[in-house]
Amino acid sequence: MVTFSHVDAGTPEAEWRAAGIERLPALAEGVAPGRGRRLVVAAAHPDDESLGAAGLIHSALACGADVTVLLCTAGEASHPDSPTYSAADLRRRRLAEFRAAMQALESSAQAQAQAQAQAQAQAQGRAQAEANDQAQVIPEDRTGSGRLEWRFLGIPDGKVSQHADVLDAAFAAALDGHAQTVVAAPYRQDGHPDHEAVGHAAARAATAHRADLLEFPIWYWHWAAPGADSRWTEWRSLGLSAPDAAAKQLALASHVSQTQPLSAAAGDEVLLSEKFQEHFDRNVEIFAWTPAGPAGSEHAEHIFDRLYRSNPDPWNYLSSWYERRKRAVTLASLPAERYGNALEIGCSIGVLTAELALRCNRLTAVDASSVALDQARRRLADVGNVELVHAQLPAGWPSSAESGLDLVAISEIGYFLTGPELRELLRKVQESVNPGGHLLLCHWLHPIDGWELDGEQVHAMAKETTGWDVAALHRERDFLLEVLQAPERAP
Repeated sequence: MVTFSHVDAGTPEAEWRAAGIERLPALAEGVAPGRGRRLVVAAAHPDDESLGAAGLIHSALACGADVTVLLCTAGEASHPDSPTYSAADLRRRRLAEFRAAMQALESSAQAQAQAQAQAQAQAQGRAQAEANDQAQVIPEDRTGSGRLEWRFLGIPDGKVSQHADVLDAAFAAALDGHAQTVVAAPYRQDGHPDHEAVGHAAARAATAHRADLLEFPIWYWHWAAPGADSRWTEWRSLGLSAPDAAAKQLALASHVSQTQPLSAAAGDEVLLSEKFQEHFDRNVEIFAWTPAGPAGSEHAEHIFDRLYRSNPDPWNYLSSWYERRKRAVTLASLPAERYGNALEIGCSIGVLTAELALRCNRLTAVDASSVALDQARRRLADVGNVELVHAQLPAGWPSSAESGLDLVAISEIGYFLTGPELRELLRKVQESVNPGGHLLLCHWLHPIDGWELDGEQVHAMAKETTGWDVAALHRERDFLLEVLQAPERAP
């Protein structure tokens, strides 16, 4: 858990903007909910929803989506040393502020939807009049605004992690029976224990209900730094219209107990300083996006085709120093200078493939996404020793493995299989790799929600299933790389 205080100087917003936080790729089209869809937002404390997702809430309402906000605590522990407000006082005040923020978002969205409907009706009327020489009859109700509801769960402030059952039940009640739902909640690695507990509950719910998950960082912007932490480069942005941005600031202004001092007395100092609030005065809201979809290879093509259509390089293979460095570490970790017949599982757009090809006589590169493979084919058009195969593994095990493999590379893909699928894949690897051959494993060490496994589990299962020795090992904060070696042929 990250240790920080709200009184720390923190990372200036200017550093995040200079690093390009407002230029991150946009959320894929259709993720932000509109008419006929549903948005469920969870907030650990009053103001979390306004800081991280007020623009999303406002946009969804104005587009006709229904929105449910789950408020976990009243935030009564925000000023534990206040000489003027008891916890009960703060509870009443912060709930009133939350209610005012919700009303501000709903009223603004209704006004925007009504204005848009009137403008659309007027435009249609003019077009109809020009065509038929008579005005079009305008329907009575054309506002199109979605419905907003909120529920207070009554969990004690600071103890959200102890009430996972309450959270899970609340998410189930909000999501059961509703298709086309998006879940939004604080980032699971935000550094605040309440935020993280809510984020993990949201991830469980999104996985169970096959919903898109949008995680919004709050305190991350304060304690992290763009040059020291690369996670933010993988996130997505939601552009805020002028009405969305204005409504967000109205909602934030409702939380007076947090954005202004309670009094001049010691213990009543402002909690959210003006410098901290600058992180939430952007023209975008930023989310870590986990696409909807059940875990398992049978769904991989649909999930990853959708991802690559929305962003041709979703993991920033071409632009990220982290990715370039990781590839260099990967190649340097291979014990052999050259391999005869090799297999890369999960080749994506072919960036690592191109570098592996320089070390192999023959390389078969497999991916479940035909959209990604189209890019790989263009990238590798002049590389003669690579065969690209569209297949879902382990079922689509390539015929090139029948002649024996000297190297199998499984990089950042093992956790996109179920446990039984991964074991079957590893057994096929074990049967196909020549004596003394190598299995390269490289995986991200942070949570992979929406899927059954994580990086640690993938590597543990590989060593357990094969029983092979570790020939090379590299571990750092973000990823684990291991090379396993098949036993040599007995003399």
